[in-house]
Amino acid sequence: MSGAEKPDYIGADEYLIQEGSSSEIKHEYVDGWVRAMTGATNRHNRVCINCTFQLMKQLQGKPCQPCNSDTKVRIEQRGLTRFYYPDLQVVCDPNPESDPFQDHPKLIIEILSASTRRYDLDEKLFAYTQIASLDYYIVLEQHQPIAIVLRRIDGRFARELVEGINAIIELPSLSCKLALRDIYDGVTFTSSNVQEAELLYE
Repeated sequence: MSGAEKPDYIGADEYLIQEGSSSEIKHEYVDGWVRAMTGATNRHNRVCINCTFQLMKQLQGKPCQPCNSDTKVRIEQRGLTRFYYPDLQVVCDPNPESDPFQDHPKLIIEILSASTRRYDLDEKLFAYTQIASLDYYIVLEQHQPIAIVLRRIDGRFARELVEGINAIIELPSLSCKLALRDIYDGVTFTSSNVQEAELLYE
């Protein structure tokens, strides 16, 4: 989730200090610029919890583990640094427990909302697919059982559209799969992907 932009240019170390000791509001960090995050709908949170639950069950006792949306991912490319809060990530090579971020996710999931769609399908898609460890980037609609799956194949990411309540997303490098029926358990679908308005933090 991301949203209202805050035009303050700061260094990455200063950002981490402020984010670690600051307010209840989360901020993402994009090459020196800080962006405040939005709140989320109950539907958004239900989809996120369902995904986390399914991955936790399948990864129990294994080296790879899911991290929730309180865990940042750090992306360092060409001397620039970004910190995002994915809705969900799975990490097999975790950072030290004292770190407030992960560097090597294998899977990242974002759930689309009105305020994040353009970030998730453009800016973040590009940034996430630069992560050397990443095998899958999954973008989920809230209102319909639809997933966009970016899957690394032979060093490149191939785009796959997965839709329908009976569809399954295979994640072979994690020995997992996500059934859309499980992802959207308890979610009431609408006739289209209409997005509810969300509260923005100042």
